[in-house]
Amino acid sequence: MGEVQIVHEVRNDAADGLNGHLAEVKELIGRSLEAKKFAYCPYSKFRVGAALLTHDGTVFTGCNVENACFCLGICAERTAISKAVSEGHRDFKAIAIASDMCEQFISPCGGCRQFMREFGANWDVYLSKPDGSYVEMRVGDLLPASFGPEDLKVKKNNIMNEF
Repeated sequence: MGEVQIVHEVRNDAADGLNGHLAEVKELIGRSLEAKKFAYCPYSKFRVGAALLTHDGTVFTGCNVENACFCLGICAERTAISKAVSEGHRDFKAIAIASDMCEQFISPCGGCRQFMREFGANWDVYLSKPDGSYVEMRVGDLLPASFGPEDLKVKKNNIMNEF
């Protein structure tokens, strides 16, 4: 009988852990939806917000900021990551991304995927809709066969620069 009780306690602990994880995801998505409200997007009218969670529980938010010189705009994901890095954080647990698209989940652009990959391939990305529904992926899923900092450390042929 004692074994059944232990199994029950383990199940309760697992359920508590799952509920805690779901609450954390819901909170992170909520923060990304809130960040979206600050987007500066007079040209595309496409608001995006992001909320980045570090392993110590700190959350950094970001929104897209456009520029009349289109190539100088910055995406919400890169804003949040840059804020975190500028405050000494480099180890991320998850990022939630939000937009106004109702019929499909927001997905980061290629540049943001590579920017996220700089900080590892094995952290969570929550692609959401305005109603709070989401798809969970990993950075590595969004950018398979990617190039990262560890690739710069592999042995290379020594090639003389002829120029």
